[in-house]
Amino acid sequence: MDNFYVLAVIAMAISAVFTPIVKKIAFKYNILDIPKGFRKVHKKPIPLLGGLAIYVSFVSTLIFKSGELSSSETGIIIGATIIVIGGMLDDKYDIRPRYKLVFQILAALVLIKFGVQINLITNPVSNANQFINLGWLSIPITILWVTGITNALNLIDGLDGLAAGVALISSTTIFIIAILNHRMDAAILTAILSGAIFGFLPYNFNPATIFMGDTGAQLLGFLLAAISIEGTIKSAAAFAIAVPILALGIPIYDTIFAMIRRKVNGKPIMQADRGHLHHRLLDKGLTQKETVMIMYLISIVLGGFAIIATQISNQRAYFLLASVMVFLVIIAYKLGFFQHRD
Repeated sequence: MDNFYVLAVIAMAISAVFTPIVKKIAFKYNILDIPKGFRKVHKKPIPLLGGLAIYVSFVSTLIFKSGELSSSETGIIIGATIIVIGGMLDDKYDIRPRYKLVFQILAALVLIKFGVQINLITNPVSNANQFINLGWLSIPITILWVTGITNALNLIDGLDGLAAGVALISSTTIFIIAILNHRMDAAILTAILSGAIFGFLPYNFNPATIFMGDTGAQLLGFLLAAISIEGTIKSAAAFAIAVPILALGIPIYDTIFAMIRRKVNGKPIMQADRGHLHHRLLDKGLTQKETVMIMYLISIVLGGFAIIATQISNQRAYFLLASVMVFLVIIAYKLGFFQHRD
């Protein structure tokens, strides 16, 4: 266990030291978030590229840890590098969504090439046959999972410290789940990732002096998607669907509600709006810090449910997931989350 703590502290230190360097790089090359448009809440230009510090911290700590890199670790590093390249291009040139998706799919294919994919899932209806073999569907489902979570984290990156903090809570949740299920490789990855995020967060929390940008938001989504495949497994290498959906609840549910809201109101699925959870809370008069802390709390509660889901039967885990989803849909409807807001 001490090894996990050491790796987390090393990653945190590297991230904390490298973040100010990245800030200077962003200013030098004019990679800034200029406050224009109805969705921006900051008042002055803020440097982007903060995700580069998280990337350097995560990759360097992982490479120099004791022992050789496993196949999955190698795939995660290569995939993360592809995501960061695409994110940096987007932070600098604001590339179109379809081009971002190309980078994401390529990174997902790298994971599959190195053995990080969803082959089996837990069976929600049968105790006799506990696992379902996906066969050829394994590849598209893995790609859908990776690209979906990558974009979901990116969508909630709207307030100082929000995406980073939610990712930290999700990473810590998956770390606990990995330990409980004796998935030591995933525990190491999440310990390093948690440390890397924690070192960056003081610079990103309100009032932020640097944003993680698409470089960081997509990177965190990609890493959480990849590590959750390795870490939220019960037995026989079966992907316990209920667990990561709860552990990554905030970005997943916010994205689903956004898609439903835009579809119901006849808006393009990819069109930005002010209907996300953090926008709704701000519109109710809460400050940025209050909004972020509420979303942290929700993420912690969902993380607790995810941990519970690993300790109960498959059927009960799915029932828990369904109950949480129904409750959240009711709350979302009551609060008007499905009404469009420009």
